[in-house]
Amino acid sequence: MSTKEKIQEETDVAVQENTEHQIVVFNDDVNTFDHVIDTLIYACDHTPEQAEQCSIIIHYKGKCTVKTGSYEELKPQCTMLLQADLSAEIV
Repeated sequence: MSTKEKIQEETDVAVQENTEHQIVVFNDDVNTFDHVIDTLIYACDHTPEQAEQCSIIIHYKGKCTVKTGSYEELKPQCTMLLQADLSAEIV
C-alpha cells in the first residue's frame, strides 16, 4: 500500500466588502399611489408592475427597498425621488 501525503496550499483570500446599497422609500400621507408609481417608473426604471407592487408594500409596510446597487449608481435616482417629494434614502 502506498501512502499519499495531502498538502494544503496556503492561498490568500481576498475579502470583498459589501458595496451594495439600497434606496428605501418610506410611506407618507401626501403622495398618491399614481404619483409614487409614475415616479418609480421614471426614476428607477421600474416596470409598471414593479412600481405598483413597491407602492403597495410602501403603503402597508411603511417602507420598501426599491433599488439596489453602488452608491454612485443610486445617488442620482434617489435625488430624482426626493425632487418628486417622496421620502427616500440610501442605506
